[in-house]
Amino acid sequence: MIRKADLNDIGGIISLLYQVHDVHADGRPDIFQKGGIKYNEKELAEVLKNENTPVYVFENEEGKILGHLFCEVQVTEENHSTKARKSLYIDDICIDKNARGMHIGTALYEYAVGLAKSMDCNSILLNVWELNSGAKKFYEKCGMKPLKTYMEQVL
Repeated sequence: MIRKADLNDIGGIISLLYQVHDVHADGRPDIFQKGGIKYNEKELAEVLKNENTPVYVFENEEGKILGHLFCEVQVTEENHSTKARKSLYIDDICIDKNARGMHIGTALYEYAVGLAKSMDCNSILLNVWELNSGAKKFYEKCGMKPLKTYMEQVL
């Protein structure tokens, strides 16, 4: 079941945030601190209270959170070079490592597509780290294509 997250879900979401952070810390220890996390409990509570950053969870029959979807609606005003756009930005999707392969990620992604359509968005956007080949393959399978490439030279 997918539903909007609430403050009672913080523990389950935090557990998933540690899992996704570990993938990044293992792949880019020059950027990510081992054992770190994107949001602490207080920060996550603020995200959950913010109407502009809805978070959804996939919960199994026993009430365990097996996945999350962090969203943000982004509006770009028309200017002299670009058209006005409204996009649903997926800030984070994570599936519990013990529940992968059960199509929970696909369900959350399809939920985001429905949400974006219901809000009259033009597109769905997200960032994916090059080190996360599994996530890249998943998003490509969902029909996403690269919009632009953010490059670096490590010194």
